[in-house]
Amino acid sequence: MSEDGDGLLVQRCLRGDRAAFSGLVARYEKPVYNTALRMLRNPEDALDVSQTVFLKAFEHLADYDPRYRFYSWIYRIALNESINALHRRPPLQPFTGDEVDGDPGPEDAANREQVVRGIEDALMAISIEYRSVVVLKHVLGCSYQEMAEILGLPEKTVKSRLFTARQLLRGALFDQRMDLQ
Repeated sequence: MSEDGDGLLVQRCLRGDRAAFSGLVARYEKPVYNTALRMLRNPEDALDVSQTVFLKAFEHLADYDPRYRFYSWIYRIALNESINALHRRPPLQPFTGDEVDGDPGPEDAANREQVVRGIEDALMAISIEYRSVVVLKHVLGCSYQEMAEILGLPEKTVKSRLFTARQLLRGALFDQRMDLQ
């Protein structure tokens, strides 16, 4: 993702070239959707949030400050919209282990699915502030500097939150393991 290209597309869009915004959507639709999906854990909600993110980005494109990276700006919108969606919906029911996986497969595929589900459950068990840093670091692969820019926090705070988030995840995974025994 080219920051120079992003800036040119933003400028073209601000001059009335609506096709330029399509270029920005094409660059960021998958990362925005994946961010929302990891935050919400629901494909339909993630799709709704993604559409809202691009609508808000288009409506507020004149507010974008070109001194900062465009992807930081759009990811911040994605995180905010995901958080808003989480606040609007009822809490998720905890995983009981009684749910049936509709896709039968080899034992290791089932084990892998159980591990992924356990991690997702643990991720959903921690607060939004901590979940955000985990998603940015481990799903999107952002650097600490990029995370700080996206979240509007000092880099030290981001590192501290990530450390705490990992501790909370470790605890949640340990609790899940103890519940299974």
